[in-house]
Amino acid sequence: MLIPKRLIFILLITIACTSFGKLELLGDLPNSLKEVSASEKIPNSNLIWVIEDSGNENILYGLETTGEISKYITLNEAKNIDWEDITADEYGNIYIGDFGNNNKKRTYFQIYKVYNKELENSTAKAHTIQFTLPADTKPKDFEAFFIHKDIFYLFSKEHKIFSVFTVPNAVGTHTATYISSLELEGKDTRVTSADISFNGNSIVLLNHKREQFYVKNHVGVLIS
Repeated sequence: MLIPKRLIFILLITIACTSFGKLELLGDLPNSLKEVSASEKIPNSNLIWVIEDSGNENILYGLETTGEISKYITLNEAKNIDWEDITADEYGNIYIGDFGNNNKKRTYFQIYKVYNKELENSTAKAHTIQFTLPADTKPKDFEAFFIHKDIFYLFSKEHKIFSVFTVPNAVGTHTATYISSLELEGKDTRVTSADISFNGNSIVLLNHKREQFYVKNHVGVLIS
């Protein structure tokens, strides 16, 4: 999922603002970043952590709010097959979703975990959480996930009806668990980003046109 160079900062400011007034552009992404696919903020850090899409380097970048790159972290034991999204837990550990599958030919996927304590270094070990889909599941493409109560929730990128799968936050190999499917209204409902409220009651989904869909998590229908 390609994030326009100005949009990333507008989205960040929107999240950070307590009152929704006129947004101010703080900076642009540098031209050296060709295809930023996701961004994340973590506790106790002023940096914006970003990744690039498939075919780019296996590097985690830390940006100042001006857009200047101040951290380059090369991830050992990681390959950028198709990095699509990034999320973080309450401890500041970062997780990179290597689960893009545009041609629907992938049979296994990875989530790379980078421990918070290693974010000060120029290199870090990527701890691999690998997973496959349940048997008899049609191939899926993913561009969106988040972590909630130590479980990853992944949203398939499909028109109208998307599926939700879970994967435990544990290094090793797993079979994803199918949770449910949900139909969205609109012309382009392919989910390209997702997040959850702090209380777990609401989920916000984003599509390619930057249209937002709000999903109420009634009685844990999607998220337990």
